[in-house]
Amino acid sequence: MNIRIFDDLDTLYTEAADFFADLSEKSIREKGRFTVALSGGSSPKAIFQLLATEKYAGKIQWDKIYFFWVDERWVPLNDEKSNARMTFETLLDRVPVCEDHIFPMYKANITPEKYAQEYESYIRNVLGDEGVFDFILLGMGDDGHTASLFPGEEILKENERWVDAYYLKPQEMHRITLTAPVINKAENILAVAFGESKKHALNEILNGDYNPELYPMQLIEKKENFLFFTDHKAMGK
Repeated sequence: MNIRIFDDLDTLYTEAADFFADLSEKSIREKGRFTVALSGGSSPKAIFQLLATEKYAGKIQWDKIYFFWVDERWVPLNDEKSNARMTFETLLDRVPVCEDHIFPMYKANITPEKYAQEYESYIRNVLGDEGVFDFILLGMGDDGHTASLFPGEEILKENERWVDAYYLKPQEMHRITLTAPVINKAENILAVAFGESKKHALNEILNGDYNPELYPMQLIEKKENFLFFTDHKAMGK
């Protein structure tokens, strides 16, 4: 895993936006498209807002990008808790994307478990049976979770499904998420986590014993294609 430690968040966000733009150019040049799975939260929000500015929006071929999500709260798309709503408001409504290239992780009048199966079929239709995303953007919670892979949940043991849904009792809501196997297949992974509140979990993930039941981010394999953006506070420096 490649770790980059930043002095300030503006530089971190700019480097993340540059990384997205560069990868999109490379992928579209080589394959004719760019397939991504995006996360919610405050860190991605700032990156999305930057990508929607003139500096980036005009040089990215948005109509050749396929947008999936890493995970989602099972709430309607207009709910303020929706990751998709945030992404539309900060990015997708501001750039010339193709509507049929966007796959929100929510659908009305269906159970989350059933839609998880349907969502996996969408991924297979676009990516094929290998299921390799060009780029996945991850965040990390203070407890060391990523996507909707929370400590102690059965989903951490999932080895076959690419998408799964379950009821998260502490939050009293259903979550739908990509699983570790499909995340680990991605050609490029960028995780963003910063601030003092992340310090304990990040130290355990990087330096502690392997215990993904407690720190699910450890399920993401520490390979060369896994880039981690953080700051000095999160690193305890």
